[in-house]
Amino acid sequence: MSKLLYVHTGGVNNPERSATPIYLATTAAAMDVEVGIYFTVNGPTLLRRGTAETLIVPKFDGTGAPLRRFIDQAIDLGVKFYVCQPSLDLHGLNREDLIEGVEMIGGAAFNDMALEADQVICF
Repeated sequence: MSKLLYVHTGGVNNPERSATPIYLATTAAAMDVEVGIYFTVNGPTLLRRGTAETLIVPKFDGTGAPLRRFIDQAIDLGVKFYVCQPSLDLHGLNREDLIEGVEMIGGAAFNDMALEADQVICF
């Protein structure tokens, strides 16, 4: 099995960038790839409880879908969600502010995952 690690740095201020790493991770998981997404910098703002239900991922035609739809699809296919502790601090968030299923990790754990991954893809 291949391993992919996506690094998601976009946040609520860039809804047009919010779903792409999640969508790609979901697609990889459907292809039997072991996938994780590491939310850092502004990425943790997407994981705040209630945000994904109200943040609309825009389409070119003016329509869109809630980010939560993309998150639920990813989780259903086994994509693992990780969050950077210092990035939580940056935004005044703590573990209890986040959706269920997110694992908080530090720099050493991230580096281990990156070294074990076949590819690390950053957004």
